[in-house]
Amino acid sequence: MARIRILVGTVYGGALMTARAIRKDLESQGHQVTVLEKPTLTDLTDSDDAVLVCTSTTGQGEVPAPLLPFYVELRDTLPMQPGRPFGVIVLGDSSYGDTYCGAGELMEEAFYEIACRKVGETLRIDALETVDPENEALPWARDWADAVDRIA
Repeated sequence: MARIRILVGTVYGGALMTARAIRKDLESQGHQVTVLEKPTLTDLTDSDDAVLVCTSTTGQGEVPAPLLPFYVELRDTLPMQPGRPFGVIVLGDSSYGDTYCGAGELMEEAFYEIACRKVGETLRIDALETVDPENEALPWARDWADAVDRIA
């Protein structure tokens, strides 16, 4: 079973609630899951766990405050993580047009820059279409964790 670190960036708590629901669900299947509400770069570099980013988008497609210090340090130091599996779940509001789910795109780009290996497609959850993001995230996360297991 996979060891997974969920890096959370939340604005109003939706991404955190989603991450916690994913942890509970995946742990019931035997995965080891850690939810990091204010991740640091050390949380990434001190392990080889698969990384799942679960973030909201704020402002004009920006990374939320709890995840921003991690993102900035990641971009500034570029600690290479060749082949490390990662995935992205991003919550947004499609009425924002071009900046819809922008935080997820920024995080994805940052992980590509440090040579991580993306597993699966990014899950974009639109606040205009769903009230409970965990309902969309749970089946996606199960499939993602299974895919991480297959490549390990």
